[in-house]
Amino acid sequence: MSQPASEPMPELIDIGANLTHDSFDPDRDAVIGRAQAVGVGRMIVTGATCSGSEQAVQFAAERPGELYATAGVHPHHASEYDADTHTLLLQLASTPLVVAVGECGLDYFRNFSPPDAQKKAFAAQLAIGVDVQKPVFLHQRDAHDDFVAMLGEQIDNLTGGVAHCFTGGTKEMNEYLEMGLYIGITGWVCDERRGHDLQEAVPHLPLDRLLLETDAPYLMPRDLPKKLSGRRNEPCVLPHVLETVARLMGRDIAEVASAATRNTERLFNL
Repeated sequence: MSQPASEPMPELIDIGANLTHDSFDPDRDAVIGRAQAVGVGRMIVTGATCSGSEQAVQFAAERPGELYATAGVHPHHASEYDADTHTLLLQLASTPLVVAVGECGLDYFRNFSPPDAQKKAFAAQLAIGVDVQKPVFLHQRDAHDDFVAMLGEQIDNLTGGVAHCFTGGTKEMNEYLEMGLYIGITGWVCDERRGHDLQEAVPHLPLDRLLLETDAPYLMPRDLPKKLSGRRNEPCVLPHVLETVARLMGRDIAEVASAATRNTERLFNL
């Protein structure tokens, strides 16, 4: 007697894939194909520099309905932010292919750009988010207090945002949730060395605030049963992140997948 067919797994959306990274230049189409083959039907391509944002928009134009773009300047590159940068980002963010402003925020871990430059660039991009009424794609590392203070000044004027690649604990997560942010979970949650605080926080994350991402080519999950070649993370790994999150939440995988996709469509107006 044949077994009844199982319910199809809901489509996943990777909200943070750095597909403009040069490591993808030789096989970008194959990378996208591998992701779609395992149910990651759509991806949001992260813009972290002016040129990267332009390229992300180009990729989205070439694959409508499959790829979307963000437009922004990562805090590492904040020193490069000037009037021309602002004009370009505002122009890009006004196009339908761009679904969020960023990656923007503060990163004091390495301070590749001075904190004052980071704050100016962050404030400018928050203003763009207000101008175009699109959500912000946020980065924060070792700068929580300044980040919350600056975001708090504009949060009521914004149409939402996501704490991209969240790696903190329950206290930080709750502060972001209180501000109305969504929480982006990556393969960091699979890391037995560094992911302990995040693993403790995830069970307390409301299902309607969860987003899933790989941050490829970075943050390959350390517990992958089969490592990817070249130590390069790919969007096809997203189902593994999903399984870990579902286990930590004590929920069915399909339920978590459906919620994450629904939340992504809601935030980014897909």
